Amino acid sequence: MTRVSRDFGYTMQKEAVPVVTADVIFASSRFPNYKIGPNNQIMDTKDDPKVLSMKEVVARETAQLLEQQKRLSVRDLASKFEKGLAAAAKLSEEARLREAASLEKHVLLKKLREALESLKGRVAGRNKEDVEDAIAMVEALAVQLAQREGELIQEKTEVKKLASFLKQASEDAKKLVDEERAFARSEIESARSAVQRVEEALQEHEKMNRAIGKQDLEQLMREVQEARRIKMLHQPSKVMDMEHELRALRAQLAEKSRHYLRLQKELARTKKGEEGVRNSYELEGTETLGSYLQIQPCSDNAPELSKCSIQWYRVSSEGAKKELISGATKSVYAPEPFDVGRILQVDIISEGQHIVLSTTGPIDPAAGLGTYVEALVRKHDTEFNVVVTQMNGSHLSTESIHILHVGKMRMKLCKGKATIAKEYYSTSMQLCGVRGGGNAAAQALFWQAKQGQSFVLAFESERERNAAIMLARRFAFDCNIMLAGPDDRSLLGT
Repeated sequence: MTRVSRDFGYTMQKEAVPVVTADVIFASSRFPNYKIGPNNQIMDTKDDPKVLSMKEVVARETAQLLEQQKRLSVRDLASKFEKGLAAAAKLSEEARLREAASLEKHVLLKKLREALESLKGRVAGRNKEDVEDAIAMVEALAVQLAQREGELIQEKTEVKKLASFLKQASEDAKKLVDEERAFARSEIESARSAVQRVEEALQEHEKMNRAIGKQDLEQLMREVQEARRIKMLHQPSKVMDMEHELRALRAQLAEKSRHYLRLQKELARTKKGEEGVRNSYELEGTETLGSYLQIQPCSDNAPELSKCSIQWYRVSSEGAKKELISGATKSVYAPEPFDVGRILQVDIISEGQHIVLSTTGPIDPAAGLGTYVEALVRKHDTEFNVVVTQMNGSHLSTESIHILHVGKMRMKLCKGKATIAKEYYSTSMQLCGVRGGGNAAAQALFWQAKQGQSFVLAFESERERNAAIMLARRFAFDCNIMLAGPDDRSLLGT
């Protein structure tokens, strides 16, 4: 029997135990912890029971998904399946890592057993028994590792089945999400179209209600006006009686004025006849604002007016100032607001003869025109219906209605929504009555908006024309602008 010294464990050479090759790869930096159970059985240390394994977590999540499938929305269901699929992939990766670690353990155990076998032949006695116990322990560990590998293979198979199930479920969930999304889009589109149809119906209903309401309001206004008219006819007020009396007095006054003018003209002709002087022409017409004066021949020997040179003047009532009326060279002249309170005079030159005719007195203002203009001054803008007969000196054949706006700062001429002219009051603007033009001269005015842009506008009545001139001059005067005709206030002398 061989003797073994007591210090064998300390004096054994290092090369007696073969070194593990460097090509072995360990899953971790430490050797797994094992416990020796009864009958020298190697047992794994128990993990904390509170910490669940990945397999149990996946199983629990899958059960919860199946339970909540009926009450979860499609999007939440798809999200849950995606999470389960990710967990299965993670579990599969963990199983792969465990398989690699198991392979490493097999290699390690094989190397350890070879080292113990080589050591067994070199020791004796109690140390040899210890080596044999170690070899038995390694063999038991290898058996347990093989069992663990079988469990890992089975677990890997289950994980693959679970992963395939979750993948199929995820694809089904995606399909279901796509179907539900398409259905939701179609429902949204149908709802939008329904809402649009309802909105259109409401708008149409609102338009109809507005039109019906407008018609009812107009009908009600007509009925109210008719009722007022009937009431006024059956129960005339004192105001209406006074208006009728005032109109009658105005008509009588105009008739007496015309009669007075005829008498004055007859008296002047009689005086000239006694003095041996007889004019070939005379002025006819009412000497008031809103009428017109016309030169008429009073003898058969009078030259034709078309062959005569005619010029109208305005003379102060005292006869101290005489102003030429530029452009007034026709046989007809309609007084304008500047002529009120002045005497009108016309010079006729024909075949060497110089004939002077004048009104019997200053031009009288139109009755009620001042009150009418004062009422219009209170408005910010006043509209007049006009017809443009001339534009920049050219006659226009169309007689469409235009709107002349007379405002506090500017004048504007429009046709419908189109603006033809719009100018602020300035020194280049001119406004006066038309100087000539026949019987319609009393209803027309000349307006130069700016240099190179002028109009001749015909109004509905003489009152509207004179009111527009007075109103525009009033507003222009407030802007420190003297609004008049061409070359007005040109002093020629007495």
